[in-house]
Amino acid sequence: MIPAIYPVTAHTDHVGPGTWFVVVRGLDHNGCAHIAAALQKGARKIVVDQDISQSLRIQIMQKGASILRVSDCRKALAQLSAAATDHAHQKLKIIGITGTKGKTTSAHLLFHMLRSAGIRTGLLSTVSNAIGDAQFAPSLTTPQPDYLHQFFNQAVAQGVEWVVMEVAAQAISLHRIDGLLFDAVIMTNFDREHLEFYDSMDAYFTEKKKLLAHRRPGAPAWINKDDQWLSKIASDFTNWFSCRQPSQLSGAMMPSSDFSLSARIAFQSHEYAVECSTLSGEYNLSNVLAAAAGGISAGISMQKVQESLANFPGIAGRQERYTLANGATALIDYAHNPLSYREFFKTISHQSDHLIVVFGAGGERDPDRRPEMGAIVAQYADTIIITDDNPRREDPRKIMQDIMRGIPEDVHDRVHYEADRKKAIETARSMGHAGSLIAVLGKGPDEYQIIGDQKMPFSDRGVLLHK
Repeated sequence: MIPAIYPVTAHTDHVGPGTWFVVVRGLDHNGCAHIAAALQKGARKIVVDQDISQSLRIQIMQKGASILRVSDCRKALAQLSAAATDHAHQKLKIIGITGTKGKTTSAHLLFHMLRSAGIRTGLLSTVSNAIGDAQFAPSLTTPQPDYLHQFFNQAVAQGVEWVVMEVAAQAISLHRIDGLLFDAVIMTNFDREHLEFYDSMDAYFTEKKKLLAHRRPGAPAWINKDDQWLSKIASDFTNWFSCRQPSQLSGAMMPSSDFSLSARIAFQSHEYAVECSTLSGEYNLSNVLAAAAGGISAGISMQKVQESLANFPGIAGRQERYTLANGATALIDYAHNPLSYREFFKTISHQSDHLIVVFGAGGERDPDRRPEMGAIVAQYADTIIITDDNPRREDPRKIMQDIMRGIPEDVHDRVHYEADRKKAIETARSMGHAGSLIAVLGKGPDEYQIIGDQKMPFSDRGVLLHK
């Protein structure tokens, strides 16, 4: 449904006759290296914010193309992409969801709620992009502006009214959402993440908060009152949701069976009992409240929220649950930082007395979180299997050593090393039995493993369920 060729793009895969090619300087590459390929595919205008060589200028002239000089190509990519679709985004109502964790679950819950209420809805998320029933594989949590505006254009063509959109902090910093105005903003939580990109937690938090400035006049902001960072935000322009404190929208856990969510939600002096068989834990109640806040902003009733939760199908790679042939229960989850680890293990710790955990840490990402993750796993797991998780160009042994620094010495006899992620999951599966719980963490629904510069086909689910 999304066309292969864009009128404006920063990637040669989407260049065709007449395309404007925007030369973006990436974090580890320069778009100038792709000008020749773009010209070969028919680009007619090259947009630059840097000096280019005389030989490239000659190539551009020989191909009958021209150069447009701008002050910032990232900003220009957003502006030109929007203009090329006649600003289709302005014909939509958009809800932006940000936070260190919980964005994807909240976004999928809200997408499901709106569709269950009969609203034609689009979704932009880490796991899936969708326009109604049509689904597309995502490349980034928040896409680049060239794709983003093509998505909005198609959404308008398909009669979409609302779009639910995850917004990463880097998307704000790198101008991917420049020009967008949101009809509601939701902030789920804040914790240590992306310090390979930001200088400090304060810098990261400052970028997150900038989403609030992207609201339309009068559009609501819903913020998690339980988060110590988010609670610092001034309350004169926001609504709060909470699992622990009085707020405009609040929730309280109720007793439930394992691997399910039962709670009561209070809104406008009324209480609503909610049940969801595909989610569990207080952190997911917080996600439910975030989604409900979005639903309220879109005008749906709490009764519709109740009904949609009862039949929510779940999300790939978020508490994705299987019963194995040996009787063990397996959970695949995307948890990959200390905040998500704390919440995940707090939720599942009472569900088995034999917990096997397979995990690693991403290469070329904040190394200081690795020992903290190791310490959290050591607190809960009976058997620990440390393995690769997208090592990229970093030495996998160094990543494992960083993790081990957080694991107390008296736990070392419970630790196994297996760099090959396939073998690590197979080992965990062979150790399981009826009553065991095997948690495979870090990659969730990903269908790849990044080793060096190569993106290799790989699926935690595929290995776990292979007979």
